[in-house]
Amino acid sequence: MLAAGIDIGSTGTKAVIYDGEVRGAAAVPTGWDPGTAGLAALRQALLSAGVLESAVDTIVGTGYGRISLSIFDRKVTEITCHARGAYHLFPDTGTVVDIGGQDSKVISLDAQGGVVEFVMNDKCAAGTGRFLQVMAGVLGVTLEEMGLIAVGAEPAAISSMCTVFAESEIIGLLAQGVAKGSIAAGIFDAISRRIQGLAGKVRISGNVTFSGGVALNPQICRAIGAGLGVEMRVPAAPQFVGALGAALLGFEGGTA
Repeated sequence: MLAAGIDIGSTGTKAVIYDGEVRGAAAVPTGWDPGTAGLAALRQALLSAGVLESAVDTIVGTGYGRISLSIFDRKVTEITCHARGAYHLFPDTGTVVDIGGQDSKVISLDAQGGVVEFVMNDKCAAGTGRFLQVMAGVLGVTLEEMGLIAVGAEPAAISSMCTVFAESEIIGLLAQGVAKGSIAAGIFDAISRRIQGLAGKVRISGNVTFSGGVALNPQICRAIGAGLGVEMRVPAAPQFVGALGAALLGFEGGTA
């Protein structure tokens, strides 16, 4: 059985090829056409796996753009896919924190990796990947540089998580001469508080796995972990957790 999982997110689209182990994976920007991005990610993942599309037995779609392609044999929510992917990578996962491009989720799992409950912030971009991109732009640094300058810095107080108001607040802090490192650390603390607010609405148990591209930033991992009082588990490629979960569900023939 050769399965493909495609996670079409708001900013990035990921694909994984799986047959008992990961054979290939690829990520592309979603852009304005999620369907085209999904096909591009699939073809690149197939190329990295060294297999033809005709060899794929099943394709499972997830993410907000899963409705944009007709090639999917099944369409599964990203909640289910992130839970399945995280549990596969870390079987002792009890909670999943996922920060994507435009939303954040906290998912509680049972002992078998099934979703018990979840909470999702999808009404604004506060604390998401898009929020971070905007804040890095205001600071005039890359996302990677933003993490580096925050190391060891005393966090500045950031009171607003609205992207527009936070941007104005940060411009004001820069005008006052506050160091960029302190502002970056303050932004990470503000995101941590946002996740704490979400996490307070579900049961946090077991080990916590951090999925989504934002998990690639170690400073955010540390800030969220400190806020929740846990050590965050971060996969080697956290941005692929949803696509992996979709591929696993296809391979196993399970139901969402």
